[in-house]
Amino acid sequence: MNVHAYLKERQGLIDRTLNRYLGECRQHPDKLFKAMQYSVFSGGKRIRPILTLAAGELFGAKQKTLLPFACALELIHTYSLIHDDLPALDNDDLRRGKPTSHKLFGEGIALLAGDALLTEAFDLIARLKAVRALKPEVVLDLIHELARAAGMDGMVGGQSIDLEVEDQVVNLATVENIHLRKTGALILVAARLGAIIGRATPQELGKVRRYGESLGLAFQIADDILDAEGNSSEASKAETRAAEGSRATYPSIVGLAAAKARAEELLERCLKEMKPFGKEAAPLREIARYVVERAS
Repeated sequence: MNVHAYLKERQGLIDRTLNRYLGECRQHPDKLFKAMQYSVFSGGKRIRPILTLAAGELFGAKQKTLLPFACALELIHTYSLIHDDLPALDNDDLRRGKPTSHKLFGEGIALLAGDALLTEAFDLIARLKAVRALKPEVVLDLIHELARAAGMDGMVGGQSIDLEVEDQVVNLATVENIHLRKTGALILVAARLGAIIGRATPQELGKVRRYGESLGLAFQIADDILDAEGNSSEASKAETRAAEGSRATYPSIVGLAAAKARAEELLERCLKEMKPFGKEAAPLREIARYVVERAS
C-alpha cells in the first residue's frame, strides 16, 4: 500500500470531522474559540487518530463509531502541545513553523484553550450519539483508558518527570520512561481504543499493546534523531535546548548510530506483533515503517 496516500486521505477525514465538532463551539467566547481552532488546525499529521481508525478497522469496527474517539485523542494531543509551549514549560515561540498559541493570543487564553480542548475531548466521547453503538461498560473502559494515558500515569506524568530531571545527568532507563509516558502513552492508547471498540480478544489486545508501546518509543526516538540531525521542523527548538543544556535525548546518551539501531529494533517488534493479522494489518505495519524510516 502507498502509506503517504493513506495518511493523506485519513488526515483529510480527521480534519473534516474535527472542523465539524469544533464548529459546535462557535457560540462560546470568540477569542477562546479562535485560539482552540488555531492550534488544532496549525498542522500535524494526525498519526494518533489515524492509529485509532486503523486498529479499529482491523477488528471490524465501523468508522462512524471510531471517529469521536479518534478526534478526542487529537484534541488532547493539541492541548498538550499548547501547554508544552507555554513559558512555564518549554517557552517556545514556534510550533510547526508558526507562532505558538500564547504568542498570538496571550498566555491566559492559551492556557484556557488547552483546558477547553481537554474538556471538550471527554465531552465528545461521552455524548450519547457518539457511543450509542457501544455497551455502557465498554464506554467506561474507553474513557478510563484515555484518562489514564493523558494523566499522571501517562502523558502528564511523563512531562512532570521531564521537568524534575531537567539539567540533571540521567540514564537511558529514565529517558525511555519519560518517552513512554510523555509521547508513548497517547500513541499506545490510540491503538488500544480502536482495538477495544473493534472487540479484540485479550490475546489480540496484548499484541496491540506491544505494538503501541514499541511504536510510541520509536516515534520519540525518531523525533530525537531528526532534531539531532537538524532535519526536523522543530530542530531550532532542539538546538536552543541543547545550548541551554536542558534535556537529555536518546541520541545524546547513546549516540546517533545506536539510537537509529534502537528505532529499527522497535520497528521489527511492531511488525512482529502485526504479522499474525496478515494483510488486514497493512496500515498499522506501514504506519510503523513511516514513523521510523523518516529518521533513517
